[in-house]
Amino acid sequence: MEDVVIVGAGPTGLMLACELRLAGVDVLVIERLAEPTRDSRAGGLHPRSLEVLDQRGMLDPFLAEGRPLPGTRFAGLPLDLSGLPTRYPFLLVIVQRRIERLLEARARELGVRIRRGVEVTGLRPRPASAGAASPDAGAAAASAAAEPVVVETTTGPVETRYLVGCDGGRSVVRRLAGIDFPGTPATTTSILGDVELADPPAEQFLLQRTPRGNFSVLGFEEGWRRVIVDEAGATVADSTAIGFEDLRAMLIRVAGTDFGMHSPRWISRFTDVARQAARYRSGRVLLAGDAAHVHSPAGGQGLNTGLQDAFNLGWKLALVVRGSADEELLDTYHEERHPVGARVLSNTRAQSALSAPGAHVDALRVHVGDMLATPDATREIAMMITGLDISYGLGPRVPDRDLPDGTRLFERLRTGRPILADVSGEPVDSCLVSRLKGFGEQLLIRPDGHLAWKESLGREALSTALRPWC
Repeated sequence: MEDVVIVGAGPTGLMLACELRLAGVDVLVIERLAEPTRDSRAGGLHPRSLEVLDQRGMLDPFLAEGRPLPGTRFAGLPLDLSGLPTRYPFLLVIVQRRIERLLEARARELGVRIRRGVEVTGLRPRPASAGAASPDAGAAAASAAAEPVVVETTTGPVETRYLVGCDGGRSVVRRLAGIDFPGTPATTTSILGDVELADPPAEQFLLQRTPRGNFSVLGFEEGWRRVIVDEAGATVADSTAIGFEDLRAMLIRVAGTDFGMHSPRWISRFTDVARQAARYRSGRVLLAGDAAHVHSPAGGQGLNTGLQDAFNLGWKLALVVRGSADEELLDTYHEERHPVGARVLSNTRAQSALSAPGAHVDALRVHVGDMLATPDATREIAMMITGLDISYGLGPRVPDRDLPDGTRLFERLRTGRPILADVSGEPVDSCLVSRLKGFGEQLLIRPDGHLAWKESLGREALSTALRPWC
């Protein structure tokens, strides 16, 4: 029997697999695609995602392959990131296929097993009488082994203690688990493609809004451009085939030129549909990434939100699988991440509204643009878009800092264990906690870098905090 099966070898699934293996949990990833995608897809990593990668010692290869930009966009309006309180106050331009390649290399290095060309066809609980726990097994192990999931696949059934659907917006796992996916339908369809341009615009990142619609020409990598275009009031049914000529014709209608586009590498579409899973956990089945939330790509939040879902879930699921925490800990995944997903849906809906054509929206954009030119508004919106302001109950993220011994706080989090900082030496009943002296203040920091306890709450509160988070 598998400890955890992850369905989907995209960024979310691979990040989750890395987290679980770091904690010593056996992981099997199954993916319907026979080989890694060659499509560019998403195009950047936000500051909080860079912090997450840094906290696990995975960041350097991404920095080596990416290109930092000091800002991003909110509904096409400039949004400066350079003043954010982080070591990485920029957007790292790096396309999704490269992100997936780097994450998969790390996952395989940790011992994650990946089976490609395998599709999920059904889910069912394993009969309670099958493979019952031995009488001398501990209570925690018996509880963890109860009611595993049988995953029916095109290559045969797989039994697992936990199943995580990271299989995208049309998630088979979500559907088979019977988890509702409410939201709002699409109001517009955008066509996008990676193409070469004979007559490219001078700007490396051109975004234009016209009375006929919006278009962008983005230079993610040398030698080709990402072209994105939507036409005012136009939607394209999912069942309608689209291709290079559709992209070219729509761009001419909206921009008045096709910039001499040729040699398409990838053509796709997206909409502003916004839906979120009603719950992120149903018993032994959990959802993360696009399987849990879909929305327009405004602000480049989708991939980043998925990576951060995985970062929140991984260490919790590992504690439960190992019998070091009660299963109720998994409920905190929904409690903490569902509001984050809801906020992403809200701000992407707002950005869609701000991108619509018309004189009324023109006037609104002037005022929003003026507000975004002020430091306070820029900081607030940028912190939201990049996930740097996320707080879980007590705990905002603890920023990185240099330590007296010449190391950094984030380097101390690379084992995936919580940190008890600058405690007087009194015994603490948890073998999972790493001690850190000379910190200057007493803190308990969760494995994901969020605050779980601080000295002002008292020592009794520390004992309370150690139980669920450690």
